[in-house]
Amino acid sequence: MHLRISLAAVAVLLASAGSASAATAPVSEPRIAAHFDLTAGQQPENIAVDRTGAAYLTFSFARQVVRVTPGRRPRVLATLPAPAKARTPNLGKAFVGGIARADDGTLYVTYATGTPDLTGVWAVRPGGRPQRIAALPADGLPNGLALDRRRGLLYVTDSVHGVVYRLPARGGAATVWASGAALRPSSFAGANGLKLHGGAVWVTNLDEGTVLRIPVTARGTAGGIQVRATGMPSIDDFAFTGRDDTLLAARDDGEVDLVRPDGTHTAVLTAADGLRTPTSVAVHGGRVYVPSAAYLTGTDPNLLVARLGR
Repeated sequence: MHLRISLAAVAVLLASAGSASAATAPVSEPRIAAHFDLTAGQQPENIAVDRTGAAYLTFSFARQVVRVTPGRRPRVLATLPAPAKARTPNLGKAFVGGIARADDGTLYVTYATGTPDLTGVWAVRPGGRPQRIAALPADGLPNGLALDRRRGLLYVTDSVHGVVYRLPARGGAATVWASGAALRPSSFAGANGLKLHGGAVWVTNLDEGTVLRIPVTARGTAGGIQVRATGMPSIDDFAFTGRDDTLLAARDDGEVDLVRPDGTHTAVLTAADGLRTPTSVAVHGGRVYVPSAAYLTGTDPNLLVARLGR
């Protein structure tokens, strides 16, 4: 595996002079912590971070789950089985998307192949092989993923069908939890990134450039879909910065936006900071992690780490 990682950049974040974010709170001191090998398909799609600050990434087209630890060489934890012939909608090749991590170290990922035997949600337990725990429609594109640890539930977006599925984290049948025009695609991909926050499921719609909030009712059903922010073309996955509804959203067109509770938004990281088709965001321990997959740039897939101001 050809990965070039700056251990000093992960352990100690140094100032990046002249960056677009240096003068813009709350994100500062961006630094590329790891560079990945595009020729090996190492394009990071999604990220989870554990209590130690180690990052877990999905390499979308390499079908891999990778762990990047400060001070150590990254390693592949799992490679999902290749389909006999991938027929993935919109992509044409197998795609590992969202990732979520349970407290026991189990990693959950979404996998789309266009085939009924492999498409669905997979679990990678510590020391174990990847296992599919729920099937999803082969003609869909399972993408974003979030874990409700308290209730033992997983939520999944489907970017082709424009719905949110829900299923038991232990495995079992997935059911459509939320649907509606606000989740559907208009050209390429609809419901995309997904997070749980403040008693609601939050979803982005890539085609529409929107951030959506779907309340979870007392019965566990989906409430009405609320549009919380607009005007962000190619919005992908995101992360909340703290207890309020402020979030950081990755945009495939080359920036990370700070989205405030009132829906206004400002770019806080750009290509000048090293972003190369950013796909997702994680926030942990006062740091912001942003994987770039280089889908559109074709150069330098990487992991950026920055400091989160308060």
